[in-house]
Amino acid sequence: IKKRKQSDAAGVSPNTPKVKQKKRASSSRAISEFCTVDATTVLSVPPIFANNLGAGVEELLDSMIMRYIPALQGVFLVHSNTRFLSRTAMVCGDCPFAICNIGFDATVWSPRIGMKLVGKINLYSPDHISVLVHRTFNVSIPRHHIPQDVWIFEYGAAENDPEFGAGWDTDEHASADGETPTFAVQETEMQDISPDAEMKPSKDKVSESDGRWVHHLTGERLGDPDGYLEFTVVGLTVANEMLSLQGSIQADPFSPEHVLHRPSS
Repeated sequence: IKKRKQSDAAGVSPNTPKVKQKKRASSSRAISEFCTVDATTVLSVPPIFANNLGAGVEELLDSMIMRYIPALQGVFLVHSNTRFLSRTAMVCGDCPFAICNIGFDATVWSPRIGMKLVGKINLYSPDHISVLVHRTFNVSIPRHHIPQDVWIFEYGAAENDPEFGAGWDTDEHASADGETPTFAVQETEMQDISPDAEMKPSKDKVSESDGRWVHHLTGERLGDPDGYLEFTVVGLTVANEMLSLQGSIQADPFSPEHVLHRPSS
């Protein structure tokens, strides 16, 4: 029996159990949020690609990029090594679409519960912090996952605050004819801004209109000095084929103390 098993194993092509082999190889390394999966699928290629089915397959795979694919358990980022698993395509009845069995290597962003990731803060709010991972994926860190004994929320100035918008007092800057030279002041200020600064995108600017989270002793802003924050993934949400995360910066993020209890009606 042992000899038969050895001979059977020797006769199996090394390309047959691709997914299993990749899983075994990745288990010996540290788990990463990115992985490559040997995937297969069935695609219906439109008749416009009848003379070039490969181009139709590439276009259909491109249409799935940046979507959450349940079978891949992550966000589909890149495909490569696309190949036909059969030498022929099938046409059923009067349907002009060519049904093709396709194999490809899929690079997937697949975060897991308990992973530690790093993202850049783009919004402070009294009830949560918004973070972007790789400038693409949204993460929300709710208030109950922020250590309240370390960080406190410092509210920003309200619009009716006398100190808000200092230097824009309409009574003091009113002209003789009663009109406020608002546009003149704005034009003068814009002249001091270089063209490069005007064209520079403001993606990295953190919104602090409502306030910010600061250290209760030092007053240091959460995320300083570069705005990046490490968090633990505690939840995954899929909506409209988009994946978003819920994070925590608690020392023990999975403690029952950090579970939000909704008041009973």
